Amino acid sequence: MNKQRIQSFAPLLSTEPKVLILGTMPSVKSLEQQEYYGNKQNAFWKILFALFQHDFSTVYADRVALIQQNHLGLWDVLQSCERTGSLDAAIKAEQPNDIQQLIHDYPSIHTVVFSSQKAEQYFTKYIGTVEGIRTVTLPSPSGANARMSLEEKIDAWSCLTAWCKP
Repeated sequence: MNKQRIQSFAPLLSTEPKVLILGTMPSVKSLEQQEYYGNKQNAFWKILFALFQHDFSTVYADRVALIQQNHLGLWDVLQSCERTGSLDAAIKAEQPNDIQQLIHDYPSIHTVVFSSQKAEQYFTKYIGTVEGIRTVTLPSPSGANARMSLEEKIDAWSCLTAWCKP
C-alpha cells in the first residue's frame, strides 16, 4: 500500500485564544469529514463538552462554537506528511506548521497543550521551546488509548478550564 501525502487543516481559533491544543495530524476519518477529531472513537469532543459543562453534540458547528466560546485554539503540529492509515507511528516525510507565527499573531496564547506524546515530540523536533509559553502533554483522547477510561481522560484534561478563564 502506498503512503499518501496528506495536509492538515487550517487552525480553528477563538478571537482571543489562551490555550492552543495541538494534535499531530488529522485521522483518515477526520480528513474524510473535514472536521477536527472526526473519528467517533476519539473522545476529544466528549472531553471538551464535559469540561465546559455543555450537552454533548455531534454537530460540528456546535463543536466549533465550543472552541470559540472557551478561548481555545486547535491545530496540528504537522502541516503535511506521508501516512497510510491514521497511526502517528506511520508518519513519514513530515513538514511542520508555522506554530511560532501563530503564537506571534495571537499573543493571548499562554499555553500549548499536546493531545499526544507524538505531537509533543514533533513540536520539540521542529519548534523547540517558545519563550513565555507553557507546554503540557495530556493523555491522548484517541480510541487507541484504551488504557484510560473516558472519566480518567476528562479528569486528566480538567486543567484546561482554569487556563481558559477570561
